[in-house]
Amino acid sequence: MKLQIFLFAAMTVLLAACGPSAVTAPGGASVYRISASEARQIPDRVVESVNSLRAAAGASPVTLNPQLTAAAATHARDMSVQNRPWHFGSDGSSPLQRVQRTGFAGQFLGETISETYETELETLAAWMEQPDTRAIILDPRARSLGVAWHQEQSGKIWWTLVTGT
Repeated sequence: MKLQIFLFAAMTVLLAACGPSAVTAPGGASVYRISASEARQIPDRVVESVNSLRAAAGASPVTLNPQLTAAAATHARDMSVQNRPWHFGSDGSSPLQRVQRTGFAGQFLGETISETYETELETLAAWMEQPDTRAIILDPRARSLGVAWHQEQSGKIWWTLVTGT
């Protein structure tokens, strides 16, 4: 499995180099800017990549779910407002409560978050390096996934991925 994760990470670097656009920020740092065209492609790229990882781990594929995506979008924007990468909403809500508010009929399983300037595939690769977030992504019970982001004017991106049955 470590070889598969390494291969995925290598693939991610290659794909990131030829896909999304980046601009240079003051100080020479590269900032990934999500265009409207890329925004339409991101959910499919994430689901495809997650399903490749899940297949390598022997787990069933997931499908994009609009309610989980809505919960993820709410939290991505809220983390930006709070300027804090954590799992609680500014109203004190938990990931479970946000998923319930959307009317999701399944069981909430997990949420991964990130505050970064990186692409969705670089962020997914970073999540896969951590045991706790990797476990959420590869949870064999998962059948549904929601993914969303909020990009600030500075280029900072707040990513949220939510899984459920």
